[in-house]
Amino acid sequence: MQKDNFPLFKWMDNYWYLLNWISSRARTVMSRMAVLSSSWVYGDSFHCSPFSGLTNSFVGFSRNWPNPNATRRSKNMESHLRLLPSVKRNQIWRPNASSCSLELAQELTCYKVENMGKTDEDQDLFDEMKQRFLSFKKQKYLEDLEHFQALAEAQYPKFMVIACADSRVCPSNILGFQPGEAFMIRNVANLVPPLEHGPSETNAALEFAVNTLEVENILVIGHSSCGGIQALMSMQDDVDSRSFLEKWVINGKSAKFRAKAEAAHSSFDQQCTHCEKESINRSLLNLLTYPWIRERVRKELLCIHGGYYDFLNCSFEKWTLDLKGSSIEGGRYSFKDHAFWY
Repeated sequence: MQKDNFPLFKWMDNYWYLLNWISSRARTVMSRMAVLSSSWVYGDSFHCSPFSGLTNSFVGFSRNWPNPNATRRSKNMESHLRLLPSVKRNQIWRPNASSCSLELAQELTCYKVENMGKTDEDQDLFDEMKQRFLSFKKQKYLEDLEHFQALAEAQYPKFMVIACADSRVCPSNILGFQPGEAFMIRNVANLVPPLEHGPSETNAALEFAVNTLEVENILVIGHSSCGGIQALMSMQDDVDSRSFLEKWVINGKSAKFRAKAEAAHSSFDQQCTHCEKESINRSLLNLLTYPWIRERVRKELLCIHGGYYDFLNCSFEKWTLDLKGSSIEGGRYSFKDHAFWY
């Protein structure tokens, strides 16, 4: 057997070259152990993969199938390590590999338990939702079956409602709309963009409600502590934002400018409250930019209303736009039938 046939184990004249080679080999062993350890750990136990027969050595053969080449190579390595009294055998890979495997197993176990908790929580939410649906079916649907069967054929809502997407502001809960009574669209900050801003989900719903369903009332509902209005009031002017939220709420910039002008000496929260109501009025005026809405309002076939829900004290304010005293171009609006519900 010639030593030239084994370049990794040939006699080395340079002591430091041998030391560097052993250090490099140790790093290779540790990297292989990390890969093998990640393959062995699954769920709560070790050795559950198809590679469960692999041993914790860097050689990579089955623990039940001894390999003579591996044995000779191990002995060869031992003989070279004896030349270096400062090197402690077996210290390089085995303890660290065991520790690494144990830590990884614990992390995966914790992850599994945590996700099981989330799954149980989600299931509880849907169990509750299921009970609510079954309650609706028993107490409302089956009790008024004839009405719901008629709704299955066609809908004739009297209202088109534009409300905020805020989870605390549900028009059906607050105002008691029943199925078939109101055609609804909800968006951030309950905004109605003007006609010149192009198509959107809001004006698509408006077109269907006014031209097809021929609703008699459009009601725009705003509310207190609106996050969309706060985002609008916090935005820097004339800044091109990549945020979807900011690109949407910019539809209310005219309300923002007016609120800041009329409440210049007020606190930020007070300015936001002012803007919440002002944005409703601007949306009412924007509705008149659509010819098919303006024409029906002029013929008194359609009325446009504003509403403001304050959930801090549970009050509702309602008003109706007066077309005669309102001007789109001048941003002027006039109201009638102003009421407060406490």
